[in-house]
Amino acid sequence: MQYRDTGVVLRTGKLGEADRIVTVITAQHGKVRAVAKGARRTRSKLAGHVEPLRHVDLQLYRGRGELDIVTGAVTLDRWPAVRTDLDRLGTAMTLAEAVDQSAHDRTEDPVPYRMLVGALNRLDRARAEMLLPAFLLRLLAHEGTAPMLDGCVVGTDCDDAPLVAFDPALGGTTCEVHRRGRTVSSRTLEVLRMILDGQVNAVLDTGPSAQTREAAAVVMHMWEHHMERRLRSADLLG
Repeated sequence: MQYRDTGVVLRTGKLGEADRIVTVITAQHGKVRAVAKGARRTRSKLAGHVEPLRHVDLQLYRGRGELDIVTGAVTLDRWPAVRTDLDRLGTAMTLAEAVDQSAHDRTEDPVPYRMLVGALNRLDRARAEMLLPAFLLRLLAHEGTAPMLDGCVVGTDCDDAPLVAFDPALGGTTCEVHRRGRTVSSRTLEVLRMILDGQVNAVLDTGPSAQTREAAAVVMHMWEHHMERRLRSADLLG
């Protein structure tokens, strides 16, 4: 079956002497893994279009195997400012890795694709310290694992006790009486609530601070707990 879709290349791998396996998050078909035959040859029409962090218009063929076949590809965007800035490139690679970890193969869910394109467009315009944490938190919420931030997840008889900690294993905040997890400030919790409430742009416009750094650490801890693995690309970030 022939089909066409737009997508962002998340990662690639070698196959044989000249082929390339590409993993793409698409607008209509979820995460797709496909073979780009001959893409590692210099004169290939696919070469350059099926590289990581390319926004592409793809033509594919789906057979009976696990891997589809790329029959055509045209680059729509390559986010040039991201590629010339190591910090932004590291963030972009981590965004792509997060989508790769969380998205399901061939699931018709357009949200991860739209989120990634939006995040990369924003990153191409300017750096934003909270872009990655906000993206990860929103992606977790989309997957149904949004944390509880407005009350204590341990006790029901502590409404007046301040929230002072966060435990991803319990799924949210804990109060002074039932403290579990890592200590977190009330201002950091407000940043996380703003992200989940859709006030992402306001958070992204916030300059670096102790609260943004703490929020980023909390979100990364949450991500690793739910995904049960690290984001290796994050190690490239300073």
